[in-house]
Amino acid sequence: MKKKKTPSTVTVNRRASFDYALGDKLVCGMSLTGPEVRLIRDHHVQLKGSFVTIRGSELWLNNLTLGAETAPNIRLLATKRQIRELERKKVAGSTIVPTKLLAGGRHIKLEIAVGKGKKKYDKRQTIKGRDLDREDRRRMR
Repeated sequence: MKKKKTPSTVTVNRRASFDYALGDKLVCGMSLTGPEVRLIRDHHVQLKGSFVTIRGSELWLNNLTLGAETAPNIRLLATKRQIRELERKKVAGSTIVPTKLLAGGRHIKLEIAVGKGKKKYDKRQTIKGRDLDREDRRRMR
């Protein structure tokens, strides 16, 4: 009996949770070529600065950095129902951002979320809360 591999995280877009207030998340597949797959499996990928657009009834990943250069737009694989749901949630002032890249077993998947941009004072609140949590953990030791 073969054991299924759980997807392991290749890379995380840490800026996404700092710059955006993230909502519901969705995991979707990616349409990749061989060299792109190799670069992702070798961890030569960055999600920072990338975003997802909806063109027609398809999802496209833009500004993904593979190796030393920016990759062409990559089509994401999601059902029509999932795409309609994303369109409904994506209102003015929000964007769809990639949060994690997962590669376990045969498939490479991308976790995306609808995010509303944070203002500068929201980011300061995030930093302040993180510092307070760090101090509390330090005191507990």
